[in-house]
Amino acid sequence: MATQHKQIDAQTLENLLYLSRLSPDSTNMETLKKQVDDIVSYFEILSKYDDSENPYDAYPTTTADALRGDTVVEGLDMPDVKKVSKDFMDGYFQVPKVLGEGA
Repeated sequence: MATQHKQIDAQTLENLLYLSRLSPDSTNMETLKKQVDDIVSYFEILSKYDDSENPYDAYPTTTADALRGDTVVEGLDMPDVKKVSKDFMDGYFQVPKVLGEGA
């Protein structure tokens, strides 16, 4: 990157190695330092953009979160339930078998 940016120091690099469980012996320190410096520079580029805008403003508002009122209403009486289907017996509706070979 052509722009000047803050470079990390040796102590920060050692802390990153410790947190990532890498050993300094198995890692090329110059390459790693350059890669971390490049990552930091990308964050500096991103920080120049205004992010104060609410990200939820991009989506239209919906009434999906408006729940119905919590009111108790009467259910159906048993004679009315029996009128719904002719296949009602002993408090249950008879339905086609869906398990087994018929599925």
